[in-house]
Amino acid sequence: MSILPILKPCSYHHTITATRKKWREPRVSRRISCKMLNASTYSSRIATDMYLYEAPDASFDEYLEDKPRVFKAIFPDKRRSQQLNDEEWRVHMLPIQFFFVTCNPVIDMRLRCKTDGHDYPTGVPPQVSKVLDLDIVRWELLGLEDVVKPSEFSLGVKGALYPFRQGNRSRLKGQLSMSLTFDLPPVFSLIPEDVRRDVAETVLKRLVENMRDRVNGSLLADYSKFKNERTRKLV
Repeated sequence: MSILPILKPCSYHHTITATRKKWREPRVSRRISCKMLNASTYSSRIATDMYLYEAPDASFDEYLEDKPRVFKAIFPDKRRSQQLNDEEWRVHMLPIQFFFVTCNPVIDMRLRCKTDGHDYPTGVPPQVSKVLDLDIVRWELLGLEDVVKPSEFSLGVKGALYPFRQGNRSRLKGQLSMSLTFDLPPVFSLIPEDVRRDVAETVLKRLVENMRDRVNGSLLADYSKFKNERTRKLV
């Protein structure tokens, strides 16, 4: 009988607990991860590429400048997110079940607009006019305290979203990658590595696919509203 990962909704208790935890900077976790002796890394990467119908008076570049609006379009549930400053938001993600262990990720996500090819993420053409860069600046993983020490676990999320134009045609392109690195606790030692990898990468794939679907659906729908709002102002 195969064991499949399950995603469950976060509870209010987890949300309150997460905000009281001490946050760790990613650079610290990366430094610690170098000391992991039996570390395993699991990752998933996905891309999006869709037609983008822009309006002369409401370009997608202008839309990306309104980061709070973009964030709300991707994460519409106000109960699981809060704005920390002009660039950062805290997100209480859906729990991840890995075999018999459940983890509740809480991340501080940073959104930045980059232009003119300056410091673009890998894979983004330099001629692109504007890129929305997504990165994790702090994170907390609740539910693993009795299984994996915080110093033995590293979480990474990177993403980019941008309009790609050729002549009069535009496309919405993006990329998102997520990775988990941790020292294997004894509780997982009896599970074959190929089984562990299949389950872990399936979980990560579901998470990044969920994010892509939000971009392809909710964000494009909100951009259409943005265009309509601009049109009404001009009338």
